[in-house]
Amino acid sequence: MHVTLEIPDELAATLAPAGQDPARAALEAIGLEAYRERRLTGYQLRTLLGIPSRYELDGFLKEHRVEKYTAEDFEQDLATLRHIEEIRKADRRA
Repeated sequence: MHVTLEIPDELAATLAPAGQDPARAALEAIGLEAYRERRLTGYQLRTLLGIPSRYELDGFLKEHRVEKYTAEDFEQDLATLRHIEEIRKADRRA
């Protein structure tokens, strides 16, 4: 799919970091937001942005201050641990 955005020249320079192509900056911003919202996986983000390795993706995410382990991840892990504990207790009773 090809998407075209029209941005006034006086704003384009402020939206992209110095020396970066505004089209690339827009693509990265869209990809990062989709990743943050869990609409893209790490692999999909790498594919979208042409990042060759997970290591380089980790660097990219760190550079853009994207935390990989969120509070939501913690809550999900905690719920899983509680569920496992319930299963273990039920097995002990049986």
